[in-house]
Amino acid sequence: MTDEPMRIGILGAARIAERALVTPARTAGHRLVAVAARDHARATAFARQHGVERVARSYADLIADPEVEVVYNPLPNGLHGPWNLAALAAGKHVLTEKPSASNAAEAAEVQKAAAGAGTVFMEGFHYLFHPVTRRLHALLDSGELGELRHVETVVAMPAPAESDVRWSLPLAGGALMDLGCYGLHAQRMLAPWAGGAPRLVTARGGERADAPGVDEWLDADLEFPGGATGSVRCHMAYDSWQASCRIVGTRGEATAADFVLPHQDDRITVRTAAGERTEELGRRSSYAYQLDAFAAHLRHGAPPVLGAEDALTTMALIDGCYRAAGFPVRPRTVLPATG
Repeated sequence: MTDEPMRIGILGAARIAERALVTPARTAGHRLVAVAARDHARATAFARQHGVERVARSYADLIADPEVEVVYNPLPNGLHGPWNLAALAAGKHVLTEKPSASNAAEAAEVQKAAAGAGTVFMEGFHYLFHPVTRRLHALLDSGELGELRHVETVVAMPAPAESDVRWSLPLAGGALMDLGCYGLHAQRMLAPWAGGAPRLVTARGGERADAPGVDEWLDADLEFPGGATGSVRCHMAYDSWQASCRIVGTRGEATAADFVLPHQDDRITVRTAAGERTEELGRRSSYAYQLDAFAAHLRHGAPPVLGAEDALTTMALIDGCYRAAGFPVRPRTVLPATG
């Protein structure tokens, strides 16, 4: 066991990388060893701006770098699976943005590769590590809300540009892949208080104009073994950002104002027969908590929270939602032979 800084390589110079990895890594004292991007000039600028030690010539070169021990993958959805597989094959630990793959078949390959590699694999559902989510679970665990009866998750955002990769079917885009996966995952994490994992009852959605097969919005209804129900809503062309989670029990309810990005709004409102109160759980980034958990597992053997098996289960539920709503399952991306 050691407190040695993690040595991290970053695939791509994505916008999300700064808040999701760079800032928490630098704050915690980890090393940003290398970055690679399709546009070498962009990677060079990214390295200069964020203190990354060097620029690799390609994604493959970064993964092959012996000094890189952790690969962070914030590439477009369709490139998560192929490069997660490549990193695992190279014996690297992987922190990937969600979802881990384009579909359940590919996620199963990632799960098998992670098991074979014997390295740490984590899908970036960062919200789970923040005190906001921990408090929602504690309210159920304490019995203050009674038995779980219903949960509603809503994740919505204004529309990205038409050229954005999130509208691309070949790159595994869509509202469910980008936003709704949070809602599905958050409901899956309630299994300990709901008699087990939820099953899909039905789903419906709307297609993005000029983007055949890509969901602009999608709603899904779930049911838990204990009788509780779930409602998952996501919309990628909404008038504002929303990310609420409302948990209803037999004795009361609790609502997180923004469970996905709690550093923007850390409030939980609790309503019971005793009255109503608002709790504030802290504005530290959920990404910082996530990286702490990753490092604790890697360096100190702390129990893993999210692994490749969990990622596969979520991906299977996503595929089921797409089929039920009449959309195609996202296609996998095949990398050129040169990598």
